[in-house]
Amino acid sequence: MLFNSYIFIFIFLPITLLGWYGLNRLHAYKISLIFLVGMSLWFYGYFNPSYLLIIISSILINYLLSFSFEKINSKSGKVIWLLIGLSFNLGILFYFKYFDFFIENINMIFKSDFTLKHILLPLGISFFTFQQISFIIDRFRGKARHYDLLNYSAFVTFFPQLVAGPIVLYDEVMPQFEDLKKRKFNTENFTKGLGMFSIGLGKKVLLADVLAHVVNYGFDNAVFLDSISTFIVGLFYAFELYFDFSGYSDMAMGLGLMFNIFLPQNFSSPYKACSMKQLWQGWHITLSRFFVQYVYIPMGGSRKGKARALFNVFFIFMLSGLWHGAAWTFVVWGIIQGLALVWDNLYLIGVKGQGGKQEPKIGIPKLLGQFLTFNFFLATLFVFRANTLSDAALMFKNIFSFKYTGSISRLLPYMDLPEFYLIKQIISMKAPSALNAMYGFIMILLLFISIFIITRKNSFQLLNETQTRKKYLFAAFVFCWSVISFSQVSTFIYFNF
Repeated sequence: MLFNSYIFIFIFLPITLLGWYGLNRLHAYKISLIFLVGMSLWFYGYFNPSYLLIIISSILINYLLSFSFEKINSKSGKVIWLLIGLSFNLGILFYFKYFDFFIENINMIFKSDFTLKHILLPLGISFFTFQQISFIIDRFRGKARHYDLLNYSAFVTFFPQLVAGPIVLYDEVMPQFEDLKKRKFNTENFTKGLGMFSIGLGKKVLLADVLAHVVNYGFDNAVFLDSISTFIVGLFYAFELYFDFSGYSDMAMGLGLMFNIFLPQNFSSPYKACSMKQLWQGWHITLSRFFVQYVYIPMGGSRKGKARALFNVFFIFMLSGLWHGAAWTFVVWGIIQGLALVWDNLYLIGVKGQGGKQEPKIGIPKLLGQFLTFNFFLATLFVFRANTLSDAALMFKNIFSFKYTGSISRLLPYMDLPEFYLIKQIISMKAPSALNAMYGFIMILLLFISIFIITRKNSFQLLNETQTRKKYLFAAFVFCWSVISFSQVSTFIYFNF
């Protein structure tokens, strides 16, 4: 089920909220949690009920693994169960997400002809698997206690963060479900949550989905693009990706607040960063946190010398690339990100006074740092978005051809937005030759709106500001406009990861 759908907004969400608060008002605390888990499973299995077998099996087996740590006292025994747990979770992830990729490469290297299974990727498997891995590791370390099955199921299945994050940790969510004070309706939290949800919905429906029309055409028809049009396609994708994923994260955080559950921030103005290191401190924060806590630090972190620390940084970003998908484009993208972070950690060139422990040897202006960082990230997104490395190479070839063939005219018709229907009809009757000028104006307007939003305060900052009537009216306007603009099924980009 999609957040940006009529069935979610007008049926699923009201029923879930009424059931949750109604049952808790009757002091049916256990039943209310059963109800929430059941609704979350309905949310997850809406498009494909077979997904339920996967997530329920994953929950039960991980719960039994957690229980086993309660009964085993020896260190060696706990290590064995930890290895079993990691093998199970990573094995599931490998089978559903990477098996065909592995077989493809085996066939290519050894000239074999093993049959591909064409396995359908279950929604959110990377998210709920990492979430449970973190819990199992913390159980092994003795940092987490064993919870009852109902609370553990709520931790994994809570629908706002189930299919695209943020990747929450047990100590962020389970204590909140146990706190009976949070079972009472809170007007302030609900209003803030609705405002946050509206902001995220607007990002997705009014910006990301509109930008996607140009992006999808551009990457599917790269052979027809010149230097300028290729750059515009890349710029639109950078904005689309941000608005799509940060929009989902905003909606998830807003929905959590409606239930008095605080979810962690996942984005913090990444496109205002002065370095790639800073950008990744603000982009998909909970994924970076997972890799730092459960991969980087166990590998030695920065405790074993500078060279080892740089390798560890490179390695986790290569893993991050692979996490995003089973394709060489993602692997190469991860390697590029890793090399960029290694460069940043050498502190040779950069913006001084950014709060780091070490200052760069050569300082550059902040505005230049932001410009270089954003454009480097934009360039890497050609690799991230392309279907193959050859397609990515074609996009770079277009960019650096420095040719203008007028192919931007191929992009303009994709700015034919319903909001401008009446204006379009008037121009079509009075001056049809001016239609492209109108589309060009819409494209420039969309770019300015996107730039304005990413350079202002992020949603988390707005959430924690004093709310005014004007802001609530604006959020209501965005919500209504977004709902009216629902015209087609539009999944979130990170559902694929």
